[in-house]
Amino acid sequence: MKHRFTVLAVLMLFCGMGFAQFSPVNWSHRAEKITDEEYKITFIAEIESGWYVYSQFLEDGGPIPTAFTFTTEEGIELIGKAEEQGDHKKENFDKLFEMKLIKYAEKVAFVQKVKVSKNVKTIRGYLTFMTCNDESCLPPKDIDFEINLN
Repeated sequence: MKHRFTVLAVLMLFCGMGFAQFSPVNWSHRAEKITDEEYKITFIAEIESGWYVYSQFLEDGGPIPTAFTFTTEEGIELIGKAEEQGDHKKENFDKLFEMKLIKYAEKVAFVQKVKVSKNVKTIRGYLTFMTCNDESCLPPKDIDFEINLN
C-alpha cells in the first residue's frame, strides 16, 4: 500500500511539473532604429491553435490584458501607447468571461516606439499576458525581456 502511494505521488509531481511548463504562447522581440534617439520595439506572440492572447485595451472584470512594463530607469521615454498588429483579431462577446473582448489568435505583434538618451544601450522590463482557449485559461504570466539597441 505504501509503495502504491509513493508511485502515485511521484506521478502527480511529474504531471504537475509538465503542466507548469506548458505554454501555448511563444514570445520574441526586436528593436528597429528609426532615428538616433528613437526605436521601434516589437514584441511578437506566436500562439498555438485554439488559444488566444488578449488585447491591452480591455474593460475591468475580465481577463488580464497584455501589458508591457519598462524597468530601465533613466533615459527612456515611451512615445504613445503600444500598437497591436494581428491578422486574426477577434472582437466579440466571449462566453467564458460573459463580456465583449478583444483577443488575438495565431500571431500578434505589439509595437512600442521609444525615445532614448545616447547612454542607453539596453532596454529592460517584463511583459504580462494571459492566454485562454474556449474552455479554460492559464494563470497570468510575466516574462522578463532585455533588448540591446546596438
